[in-house]
Amino acid sequence: MKTTSVTRLAIIASLGGFLFGFDTAVISGTINLVVNQYNLSTVLEGWYVSSALVGTILGVAVAGWLSDRFGRKEVLLLSGVLFGVSAIGCMVAFGFTDLVIYRLLGGIGVGTASMLSPLYISEIAPAARRGRLVALYQFAITIGILVAYFTNALWLNLATGEGAANFPGLAGKIVVSEPWRIMLGTETIPALVFFLLLFGVPQSPRWLVSRGRQPEAKTILIGLAGESEADREIADIERNLKAEAGGWRLAFASGFKVALVLGILLALLSQFSGINAIIYFGPRIMEQAGLNLGEALGGQVIIGVVNVLFTVLALWKIDTLGRRPLLLFGVTGIIISLVTVGILFYNDTSQSWLLMVFILLFIACFAFSYGPVVWVVLAEIYPTRIRGFAMSIATIFVWIGTAFVGQMTPWLLESIEAHGTFWFFAGCTLPAYYVVIKVMPETRGKTLEEIERYWLEK
Repeated sequence: MKTTSVTRLAIIASLGGFLFGFDTAVISGTINLVVNQYNLSTVLEGWYVSSALVGTILGVAVAGWLSDRFGRKEVLLLSGVLFGVSAIGCMVAFGFTDLVIYRLLGGIGVGTASMLSPLYISEIAPAARRGRLVALYQFAITIGILVAYFTNALWLNLATGEGAANFPGLAGKIVVSEPWRIMLGTETIPALVFFLLLFGVPQSPRWLVSRGRQPEAKTILIGLAGESEADREIADIERNLKAEAGGWRLAFASGFKVALVLGILLALLSQFSGINAIIYFGPRIMEQAGLNLGEALGGQVIIGVVNVLFTVLALWKIDTLGRRPLLLFGVTGIIISLVTVGILFYNDTSQSWLLMVFILLFIACFAFSYGPVVWVVLAEIYPTRIRGFAMSIATIFVWIGTAFVGQMTPWLLESIEAHGTFWFFAGCTLPAYYVVIKVMPETRGKTLEEIERYWLEK
């Protein structure tokens, strides 16, 4: 396998993850600003946070069908356009309704990229390094989250600092008086980079074979792996395609039905760990612990750094330790962290340094387990003929869970307070032990075709 070529393509595709992470996290620094400017109720605040997630569900719902019909690359290009339109629209929105509409468009882009970026990487990656290369997508998400935290803190400091006077007129409104605009508008730059770089990536060879375009697929595979490996892979793909009869109904048949349920469960469990309660509402939670907004955003930057560092651990070990051990270790740490943070809030000791320690432990455990492993597993357990369709179903449940948590967290913090919120998420994480031990197979080192045969035999 020509490492440089495959790695380069994986990095370009993973930029969809960067935009996903940035778009998801950038909103955390804007919530209080938008709530105060538009005098939003708790319900409208939840709608502002979850509106993009509703768009994400719409994006995922159509991305699978579109990618199976028109190709992975073309639909990724569409997501790049949506990211850019959303960023510019949010920056110049005339009112709250406009803002929500552009957040919805951005959400469609996020949903499309969240499904297709890891799927594309899995279809071009060699079995021995597929976990690591697909995990690059999650690594890019964490980088996007960190950059969003950093730019949010940077723009807030600029808006409240001595340099604010240097931005008169419209620039003053965007950067100084309403800094949430420039926070959201910053995404325009990476969206443009992603869109332009995608023109240099080839179509997925596995998708081409599924559409009867073997000569094109062989040309691409020769460039990535050499002629002998290209012939072997095409033969494996064709053999499996012959066994995959029934079109989209294949997702609900035999062992593939188990694979579909497994993907849905992993998607929901990862979100009900409470990760997005920290990502979206971290500043509010930290303000409850006695920090002001500026200090809270600084704490979010620290969270972003830890997220990146421990995702590197997953990149290092996912193809040697395997998917299941990383999930089991991570889930254990997540539960311990959530229970302890809840205890600290309950005993009114949340202003101690222990609060940040255990929030960071939670982030670290998520970063090397749920974060990368779920996307890797979703990208590799479905058959070629319906991979886009089946993965879109599972990915929809990632975003249904995310939207539900985004809408529910303000109510939880208000109704059962911070301690009850963290204990609730700890309870929601417990079923992961059964799913990982009893349902999920270990896919480390197996080709996509070998994984397909495993489900066919079941």
